[in-house]
Amino acid sequence: MIRIMLAAAAALSLAGAAAQAAPQDKYATNAGVKIHYAVEGKGPLVVLLHGFPDYWGTWKPLMAELNKAGYRTAALDLRGYNLSDKPEGEAAYAMPNLIGDVAAVVAAEGQKDAVVVGHDWGAAIAWQVAMNRPDVVNRLVIMSVPHPAGFAREMAGNKAQQENSQYARNFQQPGFEKNLTAEGLANWVKDPAEKPAYVEAFKRSDFTAMLNYYRANYPRGTGQATAPPPTMAMSNRVKVPTLVIHGMKDTALNAAGHSGTWDYVDADTTVVMFPNAAHFVQHDARDQVNRTVRDWLVAHR
Repeated sequence: MIRIMLAAAAALSLAGAAAQAAPQDKYATNAGVKIHYAVEGKGPLVVLLHGFPDYWGTWKPLMAELNKAGYRTAALDLRGYNLSDKPEGEAAYAMPNLIGDVAAVVAAEGQKDAVVVGHDWGAAIAWQVAMNRPDVVNRLVIMSVPHPAGFAREMAGNKAQQENSQYARNFQQPGFEKNLTAEGLANWVKDPAEKPAYVEAFKRSDFTAMLNYYRANYPRGTGQATAPPPTMAMSNRVKVPTLVIHGMKDTALNAAGHSGTWDYVDADTTVVMFPNAAHFVQHDARDQVNRTVRDWLVAHR
């Protein structure tokens, strides 16, 4: 009897390990540029987009949560990062190309649309996908970055946001990438067990490509802050249910930018603020963020 019980326990353990197998590496191609993404789970597709400086692994906890809830998750390495291609030139990182990368992953998964989740630059891309390719998005989850209209408003009239955006001005300067190192870029990672994976991902990344996101898409100077960069959408309407999550200790993007988000979304709009989280809200309030996204998606199925 003891042997039978031990054998059963071993079988259950193996089954559990199989269920928690590592995500599968896959690639999608957009105009000759290969985009790496990690995919796992079965069900409706959720595409996850990281920001700066990050890589697909930032989404591992949320992927696990959503897989248990019956979703298939696909977390990208944005172009220029980790295992994705790193095309040369600022123009390669203009928003239309980034939108195309997301659409390519959805198509590679054999789907016509997906839930799109983004943080930081991933959130900026997610907003633009929803506005420029509404056929690709059925639900939208945004972390940290205001709707483009809200951000333009804050950049035009909010001195605190203008000051907080100085880092982006620095990134736009030619040659600033010489100041970057993989170890320095990983300084924000608080978990010592996770940090080595980030350092390795950044060593495989292209620092110039990282900064080209800012050079190609970020507004230059407060004098231009009232208008978005030329690569951004003429229409600022979002047609799908939208969840916005923000850490109120974020020192890069002010929470005030999210005010009025509902004026640009023609569907259910939910804004959630976590008072003790900073910019990397998906890490600072990991469990709360994961539950919030899961429950919101289940409620909007």
